[in-house]
Amino acid sequence: MGIVKAHLPVKYFCAVTYTKTISFQDILNNLQELFPNIDTQSDIYDFDRFTDYYKAEMGLNLNKCFISNKALDEISRLPWYKINSNLIEAEFLRNSKRQVNLDPGYITEAKLVLATTKDYSHRLYLSDGIFGDLHMVYSGKSYKPQPWTYPDYKHDAATAYFNELRRIYREQLQDYNSRKLYMD
Repeated sequence: MGIVKAHLPVKYFCAVTYTKTISFQDILNNLQELFPNIDTQSDIYDFDRFTDYYKAEMGLNLNKCFISNKALDEISRLPWYKINSNLIEAEFLRNSKRQVNLDPGYITEAKLVLATTKDYSHRLYLSDGIFGDLHMVYSGKSYKPQPWTYPDYKHDAATAYFNELRRIYREQLQDYNSRKLYMD
């Protein structure tokens, strides 16, 4: 029989896709409640070179980058992050169309999970209408895509960003574990 134990805290990040008509700084300002202490940001890249998935709703010439929150948080808060990121997206609507798409997720030492409102075979229901999408797994010293991984997550710069985020996360876990031992 397995022993039930609490999950270690995780490192939350957010993928930010936006039209070039929106100020990235305005988006960051609105993300303060979810990510009050951003500790990493990837380079901003041209999202359109990977897919035209949002073309009908957001148009073309989209930018994208990833940010992460410095503080680790409970794994069970992923639905909260998604619900609140949807509220922020709503603040940027123009003519009922999104100008900003926010996709929160988290990493652990073993995986990268995104939050979504859409059900699919590889997604597990969490709560409050939110599913967890196992998007990448860590194997052979790097995060690896799954057959359903979004195209832009497969490019080298995204993989490098998440591998570096994992390195930071592991350092934070060491600090967390040493503090926990001290307090126990």
